Amino acid sequence: MKRDGHIHTPYCPHGSKDSLRMYIERAIELNFSTITFTEHAPLPNGFIDPVPDKDSAMLRTQLEDYINDIQSYQQQYKSNILIHVGLEIDYIEGYEEQTREFLTTYGPYLNDSILSVHFLKKANNYYCIDFSEDEFARIAEIYGSVDNVHSQYYSTVKSSIKADLGIYKPKRLGHITLVNKFQKKFASTESFESTILSLLDDIKAEGYELDYNGAGISKPLCKQSYPAPWVVKEAIKRNIPLVYGSDAHAAQGVGQHYEALVNALIK
Repeated sequence: MKRDGHIHTPYCPHGSKDSLRMYIERAIELNFSTITFTEHAPLPNGFIDPVPDKDSAMLRTQLEDYINDIQSYQQQYKSNILIHVGLEIDYIEGYEEQTREFLTTYGPYLNDSILSVHFLKKANNYYCIDFSEDEFARIAEIYGSVDNVHSQYYSTVKSSIKADLGIYKPKRLGHITLVNKFQKKFASTESFESTILSLLDDIKAEGYELDYNGAGISKPLCKQSYPAPWVVKEAIKRNIPLVYGSDAHAAQGVGQHYEALVNALIK
């Protein structure tokens, strides 16, 4: 079964305006049998988007239309491809209760979703680690070093694994090495190998899946999948399910680097 489990949509304020139909037709063209639309879920009530453009996620007022639109295409294309309604849920430290309430309300409408970390908390402030290289440099200065940013990122991922977000908590962890997005300019001096292996043990213990994400290969300062290849090999040793995700923000991104990621599994 050829599956792309991480696709964005025209509802993404920092993505393209390519239609849902364009994404679906592209997936069919590439012979995918299953796709999941995983738009960035509305941010929790009370959380202020820290990025300059305030465009990290769709608005709560758009959510019903988003779900209805995908459900309509599920029916239209049911003989061609299996389409899942999903969301990419942000784990944000300090907003667990609001996230649990959101999932309790909307979880019944979702077929398949992802839990990701984009935001780090320091004191009473939040920072988005993947917004831009300039912002990452600023965050590293605030945290004191690139290594400290990595340490806080992996600590937050660990919290996301352990968090009680209710029965509709996503079972797949998104791009767990996203902190490497700018690694060719801002490299950590530590490997964080033991930290990441501990995360994999936690993921295995909870019975979760991993988003095997091709987007990082296209990022000029990353050029690597999320998670990194060595992490993927360790996940396989633990029999942690891997679900390929293009993380497409435009129709042409569907399936990006699929063959490279699959081939890496058999080396």
